[in-house]
Amino acid sequence: MTTLLVIAKEPRPGRVKTRLTPPFTPEEAAALAEAALTDTLRAVAAAPARRRVLVLDGETGPWLPPGFDVVPQCVGGLDERLAAAFAGCDGPALLIGMDTPQVTQELLTLGFDGYGYDACFGPAEDGGFWALGLAHPDPALLRGVPMSTPTTGAEQRARLVAAGLRVRDLPRLRDVDTADDAEAVAATAPHSCFAAELTRLRAVARR
Repeated sequence: MTTLLVIAKEPRPGRVKTRLTPPFTPEEAAALAEAALTDTLRAVAAAPARRRVLVLDGETGPWLPPGFDVVPQCVGGLDERLAAAFAGCDGPALLIGMDTPQVTQELLTLGFDGYGYDACFGPAEDGGFWALGLAHPDPALLRGVPMSTPTTGAEQRARLVAAGLRVRDLPRLRDVDTADDAEAVAATAPHSCFAAELTRLRAVARR
């Protein structure tokens, strides 16, 4: 069974979702980040897993459900932090971030044995990726991949293929980075905590 990893930042004002400001205040952006993280963790908690791990920059809060191991992110660039998350796994693992609150239990219910692939790759609309799964985690597959660029996803997938891995592509999802992203993602997941929080903030703005 697969280990599910979530890499995330503590949702504190000024530290998360800074591209949402403006139009949102830092406090409102942090509230949206917390809602996105809540949705993500709930989906992970509902999916079958050998182990559930939150790889966290910061401190936990009431948004953390039971059943998760919490490990701190290492120092270094994002590629090093992702690599270190996989290095802590001794079997198949799937890693996602906190930027796709529309993720579902079904999207995270993956297996490797007998399915004919060695890796899973979930591209993001901004050119990055929202998910990466490895049947045999190897940190070297991530180290040195340029992160947060329009070609990050393509370069990461190419790294997997160059290593001889058979890659299963997952659906393309949209990360929440900007206010337009927030609106679009909430529309695709209208019953999520994220959508509810965005609706609340809209109502506050209209007062």
